[in-house]
Amino acid sequence: MRLQDKNIMYILEKLKLDIAEAINKKLGRDLVKPSHLVYPPDEKMGDLSLPCFDLTKILRKNPAEIAKSLAEIKISGIKGMKAVGPYLNIFLDEKSLAKAIVTEIGKEKDKFGQKKRGKKRVMIEYSQPNTHKEFHIGHLRNLSYGDSIVKILAANGNKSIPVSYINDFGIHVAKTIWWTYHKKNKRAEKMIKDKKIDKGYFLGQMYAGATRRLEEFPEEKQEVGEVMKQIESRKGKYYELWEKTRKWSLDYFNLIYKNLDIQFAHTFYENDFVDKGKKMVEELTKKKVLVKSDGAVIADLNEFSLGVLVFLRADGTALYPVADLPLAIEKFKKFRLNSSIYVVDIRQGLYFKQLFKVLEILGYKQEMVHLGYDFVRLPSGMMSSRTGNVVTFTELYQELKTRVGKETKNRHPEWSTKRIGEVVLKLVAATIKFEMLKVGARQVITFDMETALRFDGFTAAYLEYTYARINSISKKAKKQENKKANFELLSENKEHGLILALAKFGEAVERAGENYDPSEIAKYLFNLAQTFNDYYHSVPVLKAEEKTRNARLALIAAVNRVLKNGLGLLGIETVREM
Repeated sequence: MRLQDKNIMYILEKLKLDIAEAINKKLGRDLVKPSHLVYPPDEKMGDLSLPCFDLTKILRKNPAEIAKSLAEIKISGIKGMKAVGPYLNIFLDEKSLAKAIVTEIGKEKDKFGQKKRGKKRVMIEYSQPNTHKEFHIGHLRNLSYGDSIVKILAANGNKSIPVSYINDFGIHVAKTIWWTYHKKNKRAEKMIKDKKIDKGYFLGQMYAGATRRLEEFPEEKQEVGEVMKQIESRKGKYYELWEKTRKWSLDYFNLIYKNLDIQFAHTFYENDFVDKGKKMVEELTKKKVLVKSDGAVIADLNEFSLGVLVFLRADGTALYPVADLPLAIEKFKKFRLNSSIYVVDIRQGLYFKQLFKVLEILGYKQEMVHLGYDFVRLPSGMMSSRTGNVVTFTELYQELKTRVGKETKNRHPEWSTKRIGEVVLKLVAATIKFEMLKVGARQVITFDMETALRFDGFTAAYLEYTYARINSISKKAKKQENKKANFELLSENKEHGLILALAKFGEAVERAGENYDPSEIAKYLFNLAQTFNDYYHSVPVLKAEEKTRNARLALIAAVNRVLKNGLGLLGIETVREM
């Protein structure tokens, strides 16, 4: 099969497959897999390399001898092979690779890097904020991570179903309502009357205040329990206050989702599942799946080394699994899922192992995955909703808008206020999301605003600037551009490096999907942007001879398409001008 006829999204994988097959034919047995081919640390060593150490035991030859014998193989799309000690270094044909890559990117456009949609139905549950609490930058990691996973899994051929689950019925709600209307809380009465008050901020302050009050007067916890019981009964003044204040929180969350362009196929609410869960608890207790212990109702999972999972407290109030269990079952039945993914911080790791085990005991064998992520810190230390030591979404968003707005206005004093505003909103959202996704989920993030807004580092601003820069170049050359570019003229070493970087996009998307790791995309895009900027500084584009210029313009347009597609998988919209 000729190189240019192959599906560009997986061109390197197919080339690796061709190479592996040719090597195995030469050896007379299947010993080499495409995954055995690696990228050399230096481009001078080749585009691909096969370490021959593992073949020694089977072939009973030294690796250098094996590499030398394999260097004689001829493969379509491969310019040559060279044995260097125990390594077989492989050089791809630059011209055919360039034509295949740039042509296919132009053809596939926003589909480039995506697999054909399969039948696997995957639900990703993320953004599980608690009503009656503040939404802070720690929650933004969950939001950004979940949204990106939805997009990455879809790009890998899955039917992704994004859902949110709002915790609107827990003891935290009772604490907030209890303290908001506590006779000793004169501050709340004053804040409620303030029509300009941010209701989300207000509720967060009330929750932190309730926590401090109960630490000082622990005997008042009984009052909170009574408030919770009344809310669960769905009668009385506290239930009415719950309905009123719950709407404040939901309106606040929806504004955040709108600002960050986050969309869900469905939103579940804890209160819709508590009553179902209590009936289920009663049934499972009769069946001995759950047992009573000191007045509480639990799942004893000690035989699986998972300890005890409490469903109902001794006072009869519900804990998380009471709603989570019927919710999980409804997901499987209503949406016909093959896989159910929960994006929740790492502190809940044991809880999800316990919940999944209970579901398994009940006969549910579908794939269940907990994607944990670590904390977000401030340069000054940890955050806590309980103590009120947080940077809220509102505070962060407004500060970023101010800083980005000032910088944009300084760069473009001729722009209208509307134009500046549109660019600023995109850059603010891009900055938030990229900072939450550029490192692996298991790494702690220290959110530093100064670093996040730099134009010369591993930031959204750098990637957006690169995208805008290429747009500007293409715009200047638009009248001269020839659609029938001769890609054989893309023969510079730096051009080959850029083309090879483009060809690796499909692999980055696949790795990100396999590992549930958006940072794979972020790192790939940063390396691609660096490779482009290095290329542009050393190779003339607009000043090149016409035919060469046309080919190079097509190449950098392909770079911009991949930047846009990659940022899209991170939930980031590109900015055409900065």
